[in-house]
Amino acid sequence: MLILGSMPGIESLRTQQYYAHPRNAFWRIMGELTGAAPGLPYADRIRHLRLAGIALWDVLATCTRSGSLDSAIDEPSIVANDLPAFLARHRRISHLFFNGGTAERCFRQQVQPLLPANSYTALKLPSTSPAHAALTYDKKLRAWQSISTALAAQ
Repeated sequence: MLILGSMPGIESLRTQQYYAHPRNAFWRIMGELTGAAPGLPYADRIRHLRLAGIALWDVLATCTRSGSLDSAIDEPSIVANDLPAFLARHRRISHLFFNGGTAERCFRQQVQPLLPANSYTALKLPSTSPAHAALTYDKKLRAWQSISTALAAQ
């Protein structure tokens, strides 16, 4: 499984750790799903994800953006990561999960046209960002439990 964000926020870039903003629900959710709880050291959280069969990356390699919000991404500045090469090297990845709508949209526009048709199961999940306050934590967790369902089916 590969969980794809759009682009790390300011705090994540500063600390070189995915989902580093303290109010981002990602690690709290991963703690419930895989044991990668936010109180663990970052290396241990990543280890928990690897043991569960989950990798993390971003759709975008670079972009221009003021602040951390996806809505501030300057579309013409987008450069996607080389996900086709990554997926070719990691053929066991069968499921792609998008952390929010921007990650999914950028993937569909920038990457999907370069991949073989129907080569992956792909699912957009609600953003774990604190900026996505339209859903409660419990509703986000329920949606993200589809990762556990996919892991159990493998």
